[in-house]
Amino acid sequence: MAQTVRGKAAALTAALAAAVLTGCAVVREAREAQRDVAALGDGSVEVQRPERLPDVGTNLAEMVGYALGARPTMISAALAVQDARLAMKTIEASAPLASSTPWNAVSASGSAGYSATSAQNNFSQLKTKTKGNASATLSLDLLVWDFGRNRAQARAQAERVVAAELELSREGFATFAAVSEAYFTRLECGALLEVAFTNEMERAEHLKRAEGRLAAGEAQKLDVLRAQLDLAEAREAVVAASNDFVNAGAVLAKSLGLAASWGEEVISIPPNLEPSDRPLDPTSIGADALFDFARTNAPAMQVARARLRAASADLDYALADLLPEVSASLSLNWLDPLWYWRWGVNGAQSLFTGFRRTTAVERARVAMQTIATEVEEAELDLSRAITIAVNERDNAREALASAEASVRSARENLDTVSEQFAVGDVSRVEYTEAVADWANALASRVKAFYRGQKAEAALITLSGTYPLN
Repeated sequence: MAQTVRGKAAALTAALAAAVLTGCAVVREAREAQRDVAALGDGSVEVQRPERLPDVGTNLAEMVGYALGARPTMISAALAVQDARLAMKTIEASAPLASSTPWNAVSASGSAGYSATSAQNNFSQLKTKTKGNASATLSLDLLVWDFGRNRAQARAQAERVVAAELELSREGFATFAAVSEAYFTRLECGALLEVAFTNEMERAEHLKRAEGRLAAGEAQKLDVLRAQLDLAEAREAVVAASNDFVNAGAVLAKSLGLAASWGEEVISIPPNLEPSDRPLDPTSIGADALFDFARTNAPAMQVARARLRAASADLDYALADLLPEVSASLSLNWLDPLWYWRWGVNGAQSLFTGFRRTTAVERARVAMQTIATEVEEAELDLSRAITIAVNERDNAREALASAEASVRSARENLDTVSEQFAVGDVSRVEYTEAVADWANALASRVKAFYRGQKAEAALITLSGTYPLN
């Protein structure tokens, strides 16, 4: 009989366990996630790479949009938001009866079992035969009042959810900063490569003229040799600029969340220095006005303040934990063949815990004050960063205006020197210097332009604004 009961109980338990495991969506999703990452866990399978370049776009806005969905850091930040919300759900599930969710105050549990004992006897006369009975219990436990513990926990976690969401926003701006920096560097390197090609062509033309003048007896062999050396140096500059361009492509691919090998294909648009085509419009706002806006709008500052509010709520929890708890219980019990009810009310207050709870209050206070100083430090860092970025923007704008004037002057000087060199009125040294001045002026204009664009991007990141369409 006992074996029959035990067999039925085991069969029922197995059936219930199988039903729960196969019907629970949470378990199913967890197992699927385990399978997805199993190959990565032991390193036996390489991370999958796309067979062809995804559609990342050709302008800054499109590339940032792609990176926001592809960068691992963005995915990780989104998972952190999900985790914070689940933690909030866990806290809400433990709310007391006197709360906005009284149904969460009840917790139910059930148990069933079978036990058997032998008849009481002397050890020498102990029998192997046993007699037993089955039992079961269904109990309900109700948290009536916790003197604000759960409310403080919920408020603290709500701020952590806000902080996680703001961290996701801040990671988005960090993505914009990384992509814009790599994008402008790629374009700058492309423009400098064009300058190097132009300089090479000018040197090649100079060599051709020098060889023609040598054949006509109007120049010396030294002029041709110098022109050949200048051309060789120009070609070396092309190689270096080409290498910088390729490396910049690898950095841009990485900023988009792609393998560096896609760098050569990730952007092929030609650089353009026309003001109407610049990706970011110039701004004129001063550092003080921008800081006044950014100190409340920038994601970094919003995250810091959300953490401070969470720390204040943690202090409320530590204070509430000094107070008692009131709970109630109700259970239905079966001890074959008897049934009976049981209920009770319980109030618990710890009298002495080795000063652990009072120390927890002091630690929560110190943690709150520490985060408060971090908020102040974050404001100082933000002020410094904005001031530097504004100065960089203004300096780059002045440098660009000066470089554009230098390009015009250097071009006019090179044209004049070229004409005079063709008739022998100037030396090869003067011509070489004129070519170098023009190439340097072109490079300075390129660098000043993209310095300004990078400074504008930095101001966007620091202030928490996003003007791209």
